[in-house]
Amino acid sequence: MSRRSEDLQAFLQRVPIVATLGMRCDVKGDDMTAVLPFEKKLIGNVAIQALHGGAMGTFLELTAMAQLFLQADVARPPRTINITVDFLRQGKAEDLYARAEVVKMGRRMASVRAEAWQAERDRPVAALLGHFLLR
Repeated sequence: MSRRSEDLQAFLQRVPIVATLGMRCDVKGDDMTAVLPFEKKLIGNVAIQALHGGAMGTFLELTAMAQLFLQADVARPPRTINITVDFLRQGKAEDLYARAEVVKMGRRMASVRAEAWQAERDRPVAALLGHFLLR
């Protein structure tokens, strides 16, 4: 694991829900991919075996925060000002992946877009647009 990956994991461990979800981030060069390994506790609708929307939304929010950590060089997790999550498809009972892009970064605030997918990256299951306060 690279030093950058270790710093990111230490940063994320300051957010208690990361451990609950089992989320991790893989950093290779300038690319960061967040991974939410499937666990039965993440199922929201047992009848159709769909991932819980709250778990997917939280995962996307944390992915955006992780990307900000890598790009903004912040010491503490950024504070969420607001987020909008669009659920595009049913999240199946399998691993979820996400990437985020910082759309605009100011001195005090940043806008981030993130997408989550499962089997095919070009078929996202959810997308996030968020604004975060940098401390």
